[in-house]
Amino acid sequence: MNTTTTKKYGDRIFRAITLLFALSILIILLVMTVEMVSESLPSLRKFGWGFITGSDWDAVHGSFAALPYLYGSVVSSILAILLATPLSVGTALFITELAPHKVGAVTASLVELLAAIPSVIYGLWGILVMTPWLQSTVEPFMIEHFGFLPFFRGAPYGVSMLAAVCILMIMIVPIITSITKEVLMAVPSSQKEAAIALGATRWEMIRIAVLPYGRSGILGAVILGLGRAIGETMAVTMVIGNTPQISLSLLSPAYTMPSVIANEFAETTTKLHASALMEIGLILLVVTLIINFMARMLLWSVTRKWKGGVA
Repeated sequence: MNTTTTKKYGDRIFRAITLLFALSILIILLVMTVEMVSESLPSLRKFGWGFITGSDWDAVHGSFAALPYLYGSVVSSILAILLATPLSVGTALFITELAPHKVGAVTASLVELLAAIPSVIYGLWGILVMTPWLQSTVEPFMIEHFGFLPFFRGAPYGVSMLAAVCILMIMIVPIITSITKEVLMAVPSSQKEAAIALGATRWEMIRIAVLPYGRSGILGAVILGLGRAIGETMAVTMVIGNTPQISLSLLSPAYTMPSVIANEFAETTTKLHASALMEIGLILLVVTLIINFMARMLLWSVTRKWKGGVA
């Protein structure tokens, strides 16, 4: 067997192994989905679509519906992303474009350190420090000055949707910042220098040469941050109040899908209760896949426009 034949066999074996690795991810996702659907069948058969559209959750009487948990997960995650994205992109721009090299390096290290903190630590800090501060300072201010809006009505409980949004924002800022920093550092220096040479100011150079080039990478960072936010369990459970209600007010307690699973799965007494919790997990999986699919479509659209010279 000559050397060329040996290399061909090696390439085929390597291709087969990498294909197996790629397929294993799809197989794991398929197995998880099948098992979750199977365990959710009792709840699916009894409640049908009413499980998603209803709001009654009573384990004693065997009545379950997931709309308050779906609402809490989606609203808290979206609001956290809206608050975290400008802060994260601004921090990344400061590190890569504005700060002196040593200051930028120290800041980047601190941001990466924040990303490594366990979520339970964030939750403990949130319940002991952040929520009392919100209850005594921020929420009374909101009620006094913006109480005419439905988003800031009610009593200052401290533990609330606002607390969950704040803790999620703090947790996802390091992730989005770190990835955005790497994306911005990949922008060619020649592109920046060309903008400066044409008379652009520092801000114009960032707006024209840096941000459009890294747009797809920034959107990817936001997608990862959204995935972290919508699936976060422990920290949110500790500060959101865990009340299954739907309220426009950010000052009211709420509940999320991961939180109700974490709180009640060990306390299930009936098969229907366990099946309802498994169906919530299935809904969480579907929502995550839908959000990621929509985000990927947006990313593809933006990338296509950039490659076509429109952006």
